[in-house]
Amino acid sequence: MAKIRPFIGYRPRPDLVEKVASRPYDVMSREEAREDAEENPYSFLRVIRSEIEFDPELSAYDEQVYAAARDNFWSFLEQNVFLKDHKACFYLYRLIMGDVNQVGLVCGSSIDDYQNGVIKKHEFTRPVKEEDRIKHISTTGIHAGPVFCAYRKNESMDALSSRLMEAEPAVDFSSEDGVQHSLWVIDGDEDIKQIVKLFENEISETYIADGHHRAASTSKVGFQEREQHSKVEGDEPFNYFLTVLFPHDQVNCIDYNRVVKDLNGHSKQEFLDLVAEKFEINSEGQQSFKPTKARIFGMYISGEWYSLSAKREYHNLEDAVGSLDISILHDQLLYPILGIKDQRTDDRIDFIGGIRGMKELESRVDSGEMQIAFSIFPVSLDQLFSVADSGEVMPPKSTWFEPKLRSGMVVHAFRENVKIER
Repeated sequence: MAKIRPFIGYRPRPDLVEKVASRPYDVMSREEAREDAEENPYSFLRVIRSEIEFDPELSAYDEQVYAAARDNFWSFLEQNVFLKDHKACFYLYRLIMGDVNQVGLVCGSSIDDYQNGVIKKHEFTRPVKEEDRIKHISTTGIHAGPVFCAYRKNESMDALSSRLMEAEPAVDFSSEDGVQHSLWVIDGDEDIKQIVKLFENEISETYIADGHHRAASTSKVGFQEREQHSKVEGDEPFNYFLTVLFPHDQVNCIDYNRVVKDLNGHSKQEFLDLVAEKFEINSEGQQSFKPTKARIFGMYISGEWYSLSAKREYHNLEDAVGSLDISILHDQLLYPILGIKDQRTDDRIDFIGGIRGMKELESRVDSGEMQIAFSIFPVSLDQLFSVADSGEVMPPKSTWFEPKLRSGMVVHAFRENVKIER
């Protein structure tokens, strides 16, 4: 069963929270982060993307960058930009974006649960990205960005969340992208006990939706911290990492699309002939084509859209990974026809979150930067759970979740009284 705990959170002062809370560190380039934080001394990007304060020539992995992240956060605390809660709490974090209304429990999740598979994964992690987050976490002494997790819908937790949200939220604002962010502080002893017991008794596992590198890194740092202590009780803050847990029926997973630089030496007609062996092809003209069901793909080339329908003999619905649309596209087209063996490492392919729309795919091709684009039907949460339960992993860049959690809404410190060196 899932082991969670409340924690003493550090939260932005209510009058500054809109300026502090930022987009996650991994959804923008260095220059985009610099522009976002420009003229905003309170932006949490100064903690999670502290390289923006240095010359662009300096590596984002330089030791000075991690030291600046540490100093910036603990200076925020000294300046009362962040305030420390009076006791260990849970928090409810609601995000509203159009028709999407999702409420997650902000809590500490156990590094032991991560190690023993109660917290389930569906992606590989990259050593370079892990090492970056390990250095950031171990230098700053905080978990700055939450790991976004899901669990199978639970009626008891839904009812409890609804009751707790009858109170006025401690935080309520809309970010520049139109998403409404609200936060409730759950500090009642009986409410806290009820939540802990509910997860212990009724929720057998949680699933990482977004944040595999953060989860892997915080867990490794947690175990490193254990080794440095002669006695470990189990409730020390380093035994838990910052997560937001959402019921699966509220999670909004959208398309994660592809663009490719060339046709691997094929002419357009040769390419279409090869595709036709495994897909039924229909021309959609200049009208953008976004798939509305599984095993149908959109393809944009030379100013024209096509719909591709995978032929039945080329996909296996019994295979948790092989039945994914991105697996079908890779196994039957990207690899055998376009020669893209590994989507993680091949620089001929790029990935575009569906939030950017079909026009972004068209512009990347029309500009000449890329030669072809593919729109893909999104992965469902049932598929994600099935892959994670099987112990397999999805192809890279399979899932894109919206709306994005803001970083800096609540910070979990596993080490306090961190020394500022500047």
